[in-house]
Amino acid sequence: MATTTAAITLTSTDLLSDSLSLSTTATLTKAGGAVGLDQTSGLGRKTTTATSTFTLFDGSAYTAAKAHKLYLKNTSTTDSEYYTLVVNSEEIGRLYAGDWAFLPYSASADTNDIKLTPSVSTTMTLEYMLIFEA
Repeated sequence: MATTTAAITLTSTDLLSDSLSLSTTATLTKAGGAVGLDQTSGLGRKTTTATSTFTLFDGSAYTAAKAHKLYLKNTSTTDSEYYTLVVNSEEIGRLYAGDWAFLPYSASADTNDIKLTPSVSTTMTLEYMLIFEA
C-alpha cells in the first residue's frame, strides 16, 4: 500500500483583521476506505507554444466515482501568462504564473476530460500529475 500525504499551509498578516495561519494535511486514500492511492500518471511536464486547447487527461481512461487527485502547476515566471482549466466544458479557473492546484477529480466514461488552454503562443510549461485508483 502506498502512503501519500498532501499538505497545505496558508499564512498572511494582512488578509484578515487578525493574522491567518492555517495548515492541514490529508493522507490520500481510495474511495470509502483507508487503503492508499497506488497509481499515478507520473510527474510530467507539457510545454506549449500555441494557444490551442489540449486534453491533459481523458476521463474515459479512469474509473468513475473514485478518489482521484489532480496536481497542476504553471511554471511560468511571467505574471500575465496563465492556463485556463476546463473540466466537462466548465471553466474551473486560471493558473497564473507560479500558481498550482490540487483537487479531487471525478472521471467519467464520456465526459470530465481535463483540458487546458495557454494564454499565449510563446513557450509555457505545465507541470502535472494524476494520483488515482483503478
